[in-house]
Amino acid sequence: MSIWSKISQALSALANGESLSAVFDRLRTPPERTIAFTIAVIALGAKMAKADGRVTRDEVTAFRQVFQIPAADQDHAARVFNLARQDVAGYDIYARRIGAMFGAGHQTLRDLLEGLFYIAIADGTYHPQENTFLADVAKIFGLSGPEFDKLRATFVPDAVPDPYCVLGIDPTDDPDVIRAAYRRLAREYHPDQLIARGLPQEAITLAERKMAQINDAYDHLTRAR
Repeated sequence: MSIWSKISQALSALANGESLSAVFDRLRTPPERTIAFTIAVIALGAKMAKADGRVTRDEVTAFRQVFQIPAADQDHAARVFNLARQDVAGYDIYARRIGAMFGAGHQTLRDLLEGLFYIAIADGTYHPQENTFLADVAKIFGLSGPEFDKLRATFVPDAVPDPYCVLGIDPTDDPDVIRAAYRRLAREYHPDQLIARGLPQEAITLAERKMAQINDAYDHLTRAR
């Protein structure tokens, strides 16, 4: 049985009145753990798009860009997305489920939050309700206030992205420190490392987007110096 067939089964159980907790309790171990992650990520992305009261075409497009889904599976993924986007209610349950899979502050959770930021700004505005949604998810994921502020500064249009924040260094650091920070992050986000750790493809896609941001930050600082 394919992963999307199992996801459809889980959705049918939800539609038939089974509780979300009960469905997720059956998906705690591999390969079901990947199914649970996929359902939760799609649902959380859909509810992020709904946070400002409406889901726009730009937000749907952004979702597809962040969470790349094979063409053959898009109808199944759309079913999950459409079910979840009916309202924002319950997003905290999905966030807690994802957080419990990886543990507070895990890098995958940061990558996922970046994907949600990308969806939030896709329609050209950053609504206060979207900010509340993202701040709450960040808290559930175990991210600190400063970490959330750093991510917001990177993605929100009226905030200037800071390459030093992206690399986790200070403006006073010398080139050797900057280079070492870049190399450490490049190793951490290398696809082979992520695959070896058994992360789902959705998490790897988010990490690849983060790696592009790291490269841009390092290139900017290299040119500036």
